[in-house]
Amino acid sequence: AQETVQNLRMRTPSEGRISFSKFNRFDEINAYLDEFAAAYPSRVFVKTVGKSYEKRDMKAITITNGDGKANKKVIFMDAGIHAREWIAPAGALYVIHQLVENFSENAHLLKDYDWVILPVVNPDGYEHTHTKARMWRKTRKPVKNNCFGTDGNRNFDFHWGETGASSKDCADTFMGQTAFSEPETQIVRDMMHSLSGRGKFYLTLHSYGSYLLYPWGWTSALPETVDDLDEVAQAGADAIKQSTGGQYTVGSSTNVLYAAAGGSDDYAFAKANFPIAITMELPAGGSGFDPSPAQIKPFVAETWTGIRAMAEKVIAKY
Repeated sequence: AQETVQNLRMRTPSEGRISFSKFNRFDEINAYLDEFAAAYPSRVFVKTVGKSYEKRDMKAITITNGDGKANKKVIFMDAGIHAREWIAPAGALYVIHQLVENFSENAHLLKDYDWVILPVVNPDGYEHTHTKARMWRKTRKPVKNNCFGTDGNRNFDFHWGETGASSKDCADTFMGQTAFSEPETQIVRDMMHSLSGRGKFYLTLHSYGSYLLYPWGWTSALPETVDDLDEVAQAGADAIKQSTGGQYTVGSSTNVLYAAAGGSDDYAFAKANFPIAITMELPAGGSGFDPSPAQIKPFVAETWTGIRAMAEKVIAKY
């Protein structure tokens, strides 16, 4: 109880600890995670799950309701696999803010489920877009021929190297020299498998285009359980439409966007046995990847509306 009173005194829930009036740098994001763990020790746990190629600490946050029950079902979320998609980590931070600092309103989302969130999958690339090249997409591990980086979302070992993935070292969609060549994608893979059996919903945040996408990314064929995937994604789109009028397109990646084999969502669904795996492409801002700081809060608040509705649907189904 002390913890709660103290925190209410420190900040109002509406503004919370995280700034949504600017795009946070990677070190600031990690500092926020640590601050949450320190302020809410019974509910929030932060763990360094590995290091990026450039040796940045990759931290994941586990959010619980503090009842101490082990082995609850899990919603696993990540963001920022593509460096330039700055609004995606901001969206993940807003989910963290809601689940932790707005707990009373969202307690139903944490009764039978824990949430595990990795807000920046590609910290090296993310920092590179802040310091050197705003439109950089890939990781930063050198390849050869003076080329750097792999498209993390073509690097997962399920139909790796097939349609929509490039074998050219310098290409933006370079699939990597091997599947899971990148330390960052290995970390996501290992997290997925560590949640095997418990993980019911994998959600990965990207930008831009306002899409809710589900498998398959490697073929236009649809999974047998397409109705379940579609039901969850549609719940998100409907909630957003009702709250802001925002229009999200729902469907399988290949059919409504483009084929892209080796993606994290296909892998979570097929190899790590998450019954629901969805890629959420946040809305365009600025010229696409660069919403203004003033757009961050409305975008992430809208995103949360959709995520909450999808989570409620998953919790009811599984």
